[in-house]
Amino acid sequence: MSRAFVKEDGGERWTPPTTPRTYRLIWQGSSGPEIVHETDDLLGALHWLAARDRPGFELRDQAGALLATLAA
Repeated sequence: MSRAFVKEDGGERWTPPTTPRTYRLIWQGSSGPEIVHETDDLLGALHWLAARDRPGFELRDQAGALLATLAA
């Protein structure tokens, strides 16, 4: 394998950096918050949130401001 495709420090394959999205859907689980979905579409994010079947999900913007939560 070419060294161009391997990280120098850990021998892992190189992956391109992800582009930051405007909205993040976060699940507040027992092990802490986890980003489960990211999108630039606010309406799509709200539909995704509404389709969940359990509480604990939050919708936040890129700056981390809370926009919506899913309550039981």
